[in-house]
Amino acid sequence: MAGKIPPQFIDDLLTRIDIVDVIDARVPLKKAGKNLHACCPFHNEKTPSFTVSPEKQFYHCFGCGAHGTAIGFLMEYDQMSFPESIQELADLVGMTVPTTQSISQSPATQNLYDLLDKVSQYYVHQLQTHPQRSVFVDYLKHRGLSAHTIEHFNIGMAPDGWDNVLRTFGTTEQARQQLAEAGLLSSNDKGRSYDRFRNRIMFPIRDRRGRVIGFGGRVLDDSSPKYLNSPETPVFHKGHELYGLFQARKAHRKLDRIIIVEGYMDVIALAEHGITNAVATLGTATTPDHLRLVQRSTPEVVFCFDGDRAGRDAAWRAAENSLPLLGGNQQLKFMFLPDGEDPDSLVRQQGPEKFNALVELAQNYSDFFFATLESRTDCSSMDGRARLVEIAKPYLRHIPAGVYRDMLEQQLADRAQTNIALLHKHLDKPAEQKLKTTSKIAASSTTVSPVRMAITIVLQHPKLHSVVGDFDKLTSLERPGINILVQMLETLRENPHLNTAALLERARGSKHAEHIQRLALQPLSLTADELQYELIGIIQQLQQQAIKQRHAYLMDKPLSELTDAEKEEIRTIAI
Repeated sequence: MAGKIPPQFIDDLLTRIDIVDVIDARVPLKKAGKNLHACCPFHNEKTPSFTVSPEKQFYHCFGCGAHGTAIGFLMEYDQMSFPESIQELADLVGMTVPTTQSISQSPATQNLYDLLDKVSQYYVHQLQTHPQRSVFVDYLKHRGLSAHTIEHFNIGMAPDGWDNVLRTFGTTEQARQQLAEAGLLSSNDKGRSYDRFRNRIMFPIRDRRGRVIGFGGRVLDDSSPKYLNSPETPVFHKGHELYGLFQARKAHRKLDRIIIVEGYMDVIALAEHGITNAVATLGTATTPDHLRLVQRSTPEVVFCFDGDRAGRDAAWRAAENSLPLLGGNQQLKFMFLPDGEDPDSLVRQQGPEKFNALVELAQNYSDFFFATLESRTDCSSMDGRARLVEIAKPYLRHIPAGVYRDMLEQQLADRAQTNIALLHKHLDKPAEQKLKTTSKIAASSTTVSPVRMAITIVLQHPKLHSVVGDFDKLTSLERPGINILVQMLETLRENPHLNTAALLERARGSKHAEHIQRLALQPLSLTADELQYELIGIIQQLQQQAIKQRHAYLMDKPLSELTDAEKEEIRTIAI
């Protein structure tokens, strides 16, 4: 789908699509007042907190915070790109997606998925037919892999040679550009292109939908690097992907647990022995994006690391990256293997029963968290316990407010042999958390700014823009958010049919997008009729403020600097 999708088409599409139909086809919804609800598909929960509003054409989960339009839902739930989501919705209502040609054709807009899939099939074919395949086949047999497992993970072989893939798939300049864009070529200082992967066992890396997005390659000799991954490309971002997740989801209708290990061969060896719920990071520490990915699939994550110092350091990095995601229904655990063992060697030598037994003994997050912090100080002394609190403070600040954070703080107080009140005094909680206990007082003394209220009303009730009179003076008013309000009113004046979802999609990608999304969720206690008069009053008030501001500006200018037009303006301004 080359080119840019016109915003007017997206507007029309969102007025014809019913978000309820889109979501209900994937997540069965039940009526709950004027909205519908279900258990959230983006995190595991027993009590429904996922709400869909037919009026706003918007979904929101009060548990994990997921929210968006029908387009956003397809991007999150089905892992579609933005254009793919548009195409899917257009197909549902029989619309043809038009595009402008403002974006020129480039390798980035080609179908890299098809190319990567063809190259994956090529590597598989080489392992089956190449004259030098025996050394690769013998290696896989030595690792104890059956033909079924090799086929299941589509393991292949990149033959020795500088240009096997280049000659096979790079027959035109455009094809060579696409190979480079897909991360399949490298180049030297002289600009000569050659195959990135040579003389390696090849592991295709698939995304959550099963599409090949990159490769990992392992050498069989002493060459360096031992493992080589695809570089970052338009379709492959190693900090966002997990090797084996597609296969794990395919093997289990419901994943009760996912084990995160460190390498491809660990995933494959475990699968060979019947443990089909393992995934691996791609040469990086476990990132928050990795965790968000697995949160959609399972209620329990077990990090599996070697028992040496490097393994424990990697486990701590994973624990740090998990902090912003703690507190939901996700359970995180840590398991450490005996010295000198990795999942591959352990399961081959001692069997899946031993490995599963270690999984069952994995440490809870809180136990690992405090054990690690306590190893940095002497908790037998008062000084050491005070030090423990100081060490823990910056980590606790990253944990979302809620029961889990409260329980961690209580456990910290117990370990430091102090009381929770004294602990809170020194934790320096964010202001919004301190205000929790006085929320009623805060609510009565804090008012929403008129601009924010006006944006919220217009966003949630777009039809009310029609009651707004002149707002021409607002562009000169210096108030936070005034440009957003003016732009929204102008957009609705030109496109009066737009709904909330269309306004949200128009903001996608802007620096205000998240702010506007939050306002779409802001509760409004007044009825639509009452909000109509509220909006009229706010706009009139802001217009008057703009006039006064302009008058003050002109009056502050020296008389000698005033133009004739400005002098006339001073005489005619009514304040």
